[in-house]
Amino acid sequence: MRLSELGGKEIVDVKKAERLGVLGQTDLEINERTGQVEALVIPSLKWFGLKRQGGEMRVPWRHIKKIGADMVIIDIPEEE
Repeated sequence: MRLSELGGKEIVDVKKAERLGVLGQTDLEINERTGQVEALVIPSLKWFGLKRQGGEMRVPWRHIKKIGADMVIIDIPEEE
């Protein structure tokens, strides 16, 4: 899969059944030594995505369970 194919996919938390954001509005955290993607950094949004609250959520790549045609499914253990 190419980076350009990830844009526009919704990020959904499988445990909370909640939409966290859209790829394209997120940042990728990349390890400079290895070139591997370490995490998604999802900004906290307010008012239907129109205004940033200033916070962000870091989702380690290992918690991404499935990248489908329309969405990215994440599963974050409750202890994190």
